[in-house]
Amino acid sequence: MFDQKTIDDIANRLSDVIPSGLTNMKDDMEKNFHAILQGALGKLDLVTREEFEVQKAVLAKTRSKLEALEKTVAEIEQQITEQAEQ
Repeated sequence: MFDQKTIDDIANRLSDVIPSGLTNMKDDMEKNFHAILQGALGKLDLVTREEFEVQKAVLAKTRSKLEALEKTVAEIEQQITEQAEQ
């Protein structure tokens, strides 16, 4: 899902905004931020970009096949209608 580097970067940025008077708590807060982010992001039902792109390609292929089938069905219906009129 999210790589460790991204979570570490977000935790670092959060800890960087801690006021200078609380620097002695910075390391603890950074670890807490990291744990909270890891837990929250782990609960989300997310997919990787690669998985998304694969599914996007599958959907495009399926859509193309569906359109071809719809065209074929329309042609068959047209033929049946023409034969019924004769």
